[in-house]
Amino acid sequence: MERKTARLTVLIDPAKKKAFEELCAGQDITPSQVVRQLIRDYLADHGVSYGKPTTNPKVKSRAG
Repeated sequence: MERKTARLTVLIDPAKKKAFEELCAGQDITPSQVVRQLIRDYLADHGVSYGKPTTNPKVKSRAG
């Protein structure tokens, strides 16, 4: 995980939030882990460099 963190607030429909949290719990990962992986994948897909990437074996990449 990154050494320093910053908060990102996202507004989402309550039903989607609940479904997302339940899915994450069923996969034994946190919603934050999924969002961080989504952001890393999105940056990589668009060729954006942001520093040394980290990996989390619990969260599968969309590309893989």
